[in-house]
Amino acid sequence: MKQLFLSLGVLVFILGLCGCEKPPSNVLQGYVEGEFVYVSAPLGGKLTKLNVQRGAQVKLGDVLFALEDVAETAVRDEAAQRLQQAKNTLEDAKKGKRPTEIASLEAQLKQAREASALAEIEFARQMELTKSGAVAVDSTDQARSANIQNHKRVEQLEADLKTANLGMRSDAVAALEAEVKAREATLAKAAWDLSQKQQSAPQAGVVNDTLYREGEMVAASRPVVSLLPPANIKVRTFVPQTRLAKLKVGDAVKVHLDGAAEALNAKVSFIAPQAEYTPPVIYSQENRSKLVFMIELRFDDAVAATLHPGQPVDVEFAP
Repeated sequence: MKQLFLSLGVLVFILGLCGCEKPPSNVLQGYVEGEFVYVSAPLGGKLTKLNVQRGAQVKLGDVLFALEDVAETAVRDEAAQRLQQAKNTLEDAKKGKRPTEIASLEAQLKQAREASALAEIEFARQMELTKSGAVAVDSTDQARSANIQNHKRVEQLEADLKTANLGMRSDAVAALEAEVKAREATLAKAAWDLSQKQQSAPQAGVVNDTLYREGEMVAASRPVVSLLPPANIKVRTFVPQTRLAKLKVGDAVKVHLDGAAEALNAKVSFIAPQAEYTPPVIYSQENRSKLVFMIELRFDDAVAATLHPGQPVDVEFAP
């Protein structure tokens, strides 16, 4: 009887040892973590259209939401009209006077040249008469003065016609050109403001959450949609410092999921430069007093898309 109880005790001890068996030293526990992308607009406004729902898959460039843009549209249209006005003013300044005004100056110049020619003939005739004593010297002086005045009138009209064909002065044209550039910048800013009232997906991924409903007011730079791209999904675990010397970025590891028949392939993407005494999640009492280093693992996008933040995993390193 005593021998029977002794045998039963040994059996219970062996079973106890089996039940308390530790996992292999090259297997550590970890968890899935996601780095979310929060999409917001730099300008505020009422949310008029929410194009996505939680859990939806979006591609790069898909429209996520739109805010009310009545004011921004009006500012853009006004800027466009003011730019066109500045361009028209510049073109008008380069053209000079209108064709009818130039034609009037040309006609005046023609008349002045004819008058000058007649005045020159009259002055020559008066000079001959003065020499013969037929007329007084005063008449010659009057003819000389008329001749000079007509020559000056011709020179004046020639200068006026040349100026009329030149347009405005170069410094005035330069000022108008600067005005056009300023209007172009104003239009570009207004167009950018208008474009920001509609936001698209900066990356492909799953919609993790929508933070506003249609009709609600959204403050400037407040996130409306949070995305989780596959490239932003990773696994974190903590390795003891005794294993650190065997690890380097790029090492291949196996990640085991509960209920999954096959392990997932991953690579070490980051090794913390500083040690920690306690991981943020306590997996066992033994880890409490051990010095550990956080490492991160990355997957191919197709594999990462099957994981969920917070999911516990087992990480298997090479022996």
